[in-house]
Amino acid sequence: MLNYYSYPHTTSREWVTFVHGAGGSSSIWFKQVRDFKKYFNILILDLRGHGDSQPTLKDTFNSKYTFDSITQDIVEVIDFLEIKKSHFIGISLGTILIRNLAEKRPELVGSMIMGGAIIKMNFRSQVLMKVGNVFKSVVPYMLLYKLFAFIIMPKKNHKTSRSLFVQEAKKLYQKEFVRWFKLTSEINPLLRFFRTKDIKIPTLYIMGAEDHLFLPSIKNIVSKHVTSSLLIIDNCGHVVNVEQPETFNNETINFITSLKY
Repeated sequence: MLNYYSYPHTTSREWVTFVHGAGGSSSIWFKQVRDFKKYFNILILDLRGHGDSQPTLKDTFNSKYTFDSITQDIVEVIDFLEIKKSHFIGISLGTILIRNLAEKRPELVGSMIMGGAIIKMNFRSQVLMKVGNVFKSVVPYMLLYKLFAFIIMPKKNHKTSRSLFVQEAKKLYQKEFVRWFKLTSEINPLLRFFRTKDIKIPTLYIMGAEDHLFLPSIKNIVSKHVTSSLLIIDNCGHVVNVEQPETFNNETINFITSLKY
């Protein structure tokens, strides 16, 4: 089972589950825990092969990672803790896992908060993925990861986010990086499906105004999905919870407390 940390609240019955992105870990949420645990029960996960969720023997012999299998890892923890329903907060690739979980187990999802969300790979990100696929087995993965981090988060004020993600990615092994990177082969049809279906679960997209790769497609999807809303944070890039934690925390907590379910 995945490594996780839970912070029970003395009176609240509501849960909030945090899902990080590829190459990150539960530590990227350190600026959220203090504020959120004042109001909610908190669950923070390390995805497969990340943080303290080290690869198992089964993973060693099974190089095929899928969005469904990684989503099931999250569900396993939720079911183990007997959490009946939770709000889910994700960043980057974590938002894809949350959306997939909502498709597979909608009864578990009270709302979705999608930070630095990915809903469509534009031309530049498609090229980035193709270059990575060509070189993933021959180039040291940290070199690729640093390149990706700089392309996604290029500005000076994104440096903290870049450094945090590069530092966390160093805990991965080359084989683990390759397994995760192979997920890109199934990402386009999955995202295409998500774009065409409004799942009817309250969803807040919270994006940096400087998230040049992914913000345009999020604006488009919010204009079509009636249960979705969008908050754009100025002077902020892809990793909104790290770059603008105070705004991120205030807006997301207000969003959750405004819901009745």
